[in-house]
Amino acid sequence: MKKTIKLAIVAALALGATSAFATNGDTMIGVGAKAVGMGGVGIGMGHGAESALSNPAMITTVEGTQVSFGGTVFMPDVKTNLGDGTGFHNSDADLSIIPTVAIAQKATDNFYWGIGMYGVAGMGTDYRDATGGAANFNMVTNLQLMQFVVPLSYKVNGFSIGIAPILQYGSLDINFKNNSGGPLGGLAAGATSDTQGVAQDFGLGYTIGAAYEMNAFTVGASYKSAISMTYDGQISEAMQDFTGTLGSDKLEQPAELGIGASYVMGSSTIAFDYKKIKWSDADGYKDFAWEDQDVYMVGYQFAQDNYAIRVGYNYAKSPISDQGVAGSLLNVFNLLGFPAIVEEHYTIGGSYEFTKMTSVDLAYVYSPEASENFAYSLGGPVTSIETKHSQSAVTAQLNFNF
Repeated sequence: MKKTIKLAIVAALALGATSAFATNGDTMIGVGAKAVGMGGVGIGMGHGAESALSNPAMITTVEGTQVSFGGTVFMPDVKTNLGDGTGFHNSDADLSIIPTVAIAQKATDNFYWGIGMYGVAGMGTDYRDATGGAANFNMVTNLQLMQFVVPLSYKVNGFSIGIAPILQYGSLDINFKNNSGGPLGGLAAGATSDTQGVAQDFGLGYTIGAAYEMNAFTVGASYKSAISMTYDGQISEAMQDFTGTLGSDKLEQPAELGIGASYVMGSSTIAFDYKKIKWSDADGYKDFAWEDQDVYMVGYQFAQDNYAIRVGYNYAKSPISDQGVAGSLLNVFNLLGFPAIVEEHYTIGGSYEFTKMTSVDLAYVYSPEASENFAYSLGGPVTSIETKHSQSAVTAQLNFNF
């Protein structure tokens, strides 16, 4: 068993070797092609084995044993203009592959269990080859998060309750150079931040959920705990060098709580989820001045015979806000290194069942360009930093039912 888990971790890291641009802050809008195709909904609607993280009570929708595996290809387009006369520089972190593996089984008439491995979050930019002016400080950031989960659920008389212990793996790397021509926080002109390469950590958490199904109507609720992570020599060094403020090396993945509902009308299903992500309470993100997000998701599915078609919409206001001239360096640090500013997401997806045992799911996400323009000054005249970010992503998943 230990060998299997170790191999799974190695395989996941090999697939997720580049930085990911997630959509609600640093978190993907959904896990699995079915949820993603419907705007991320999954708290009040079951998607089989892939439901473990959004609401473990919903794995009770499997009828026997379901094995799903696949991945997401993220294609972000990020560019930033420091207002130094050199125009926009494009980030080279423009392609990421995020893996997903999920298994769920109906063990008895009432008890269900599973195991899963998911790429759930990440963010990063790569301006190492930028030239001219401050050259975007040649900023390179890369945060990756993988979660390994074992969902357990019990169902009786339409009521389900579930819990999913989580083991989270994370890695973080931050590097930049002071090309401003003057002192920058604690970094002399021309000096490079001396963070000590990639830092890694493991953390523990859990998701709990409940659902109630009555005829064609289902409601659900879930809570995902915060997960504490420490990246030695990364955030403290970067914040000291860049902003002159000594922060901690903790970067806690925040708690999430949500509710959802779905209603089936013949071949059609309409679903809605609401989720709050508590960035303002999370270690690390508090130092970045990130604000909580209210996430709204709505999805529609038409399913008939051996196929299904899905569409969805997901919205969450950017957690990053302008800190004013007094917070100049934090403004630059956020928009250059962690530009989680996309807000709207339009999704489409579908499934095709080749046999009763085998099916495939596909989903596509498009996030139109979002732009933020914050004031800053490095001791001279006040200017502004502008970042533009758009995104597209494709998710594919193969399912086996026994």
